[in-house]
Amino acid sequence: MPHRNHAPRRRLLAVFCTLGLAIGAAALAPAARAAYPDRPLKLIIPYPPGGATDVVGRVIAMKLGEELKQQVVVENRGGAGGNLGADAVARAEPDGYTLLMGAITSHSIMATLEKKTISYDLMRDLTPVATIAAVPLVFVVNPKLPIHNLKELIAYAKANPGKLTYASSGAGAPQRMAAELFKRQTGVDMLHVPYRGSGPAMTDLVGGQVLTMVETVPASLPFIKSGQLRALAVTMPERISMLPDTPTAAEEGLPNFNVASMFGVLVPARTPKPVVDRLNAALANILVMPDTKEKLLQQGAYAVAPASADDARKRLQAEVDQWAQVIQDARITVD
Repeated sequence: MPHRNHAPRRRLLAVFCTLGLAIGAAALAPAARAAYPDRPLKLIIPYPPGGATDVVGRVIAMKLGEELKQQVVVENRGGAGGNLGADAVARAEPDGYTLLMGAITSHSIMATLEKKTISYDLMRDLTPVATIAAVPLVFVVNPKLPIHNLKELIAYAKANPGKLTYASSGAGAPQRMAAELFKRQTGVDMLHVPYRGSGPAMTDLVGGQVLTMVETVPASLPFIKSGQLRALAVTMPERISMLPDTPTAAEEGLPNFNVASMFGVLVPARTPKPVVDRLNAALANILVMPDTKEKLLQQGAYAVAPASADDARKRLQAEVDQWAQVIQDARITVD
């Protein structure tokens, strides 16, 4: 029998096999992406249990688990003012399975204030997924002061330069930064008295050792209701349900004063965009749920209207830029 050369047929068969594998892989790729998440996620809270970030984070973890149909495991990794937990997420695998429940305002302040000591870059090493909630601040004074609104506070401070003391919960705390922004916008001179936490600061404010403070509404509310402190203005753009009779700073003549303690979810940089978008969509669904809003409000936090991941990045950058300017102008140091 004549010898037949089967090499061309084998080569052709190999080509078809390769094409088939390629087509099969292409068909499976979207399905693989659609399968995210196919295992439990981890939400790192960069503070100890019990604080505002922890409480907000646990509400979000529970709802996100329901939305994604996967368990979201909460891990508290406190230390260094939230920087240890943020660094752990920045160094994690960028696959969408390790998330950060970020205290956006605090991280934004630390990005400038502790730039030389923290080991990650907020804007370079982390990707914002969504802004979640805002805890409003309120200007409060000791009632022995003859001050009943923000305009009177400004007038009093200008008439008594350097004599009006204001408390804060720490050198780089959002409350301190809000007061410094107030000074910058109004040109008043007030004396800063830092404390180690809101508790001691509020105790001395109620006792009259210091005279005024910008503090979170949840921390201030019991003292306002009891008459031990007087509320002058809230720092949100609109009046809030917790203090419906208290005007906004904008109503009191400061249209550009908009400060809140912000919270958001971030993931490691280089996390694939489809994964970021999937998480963003899930969080958007969660934030419009009435029970989510109610659970957050019980902790003094207002759910933020859903927006894209790009909007979350712009918001984070605006926070970083605002506080960098305040820190520079006021020559604030971490000590």
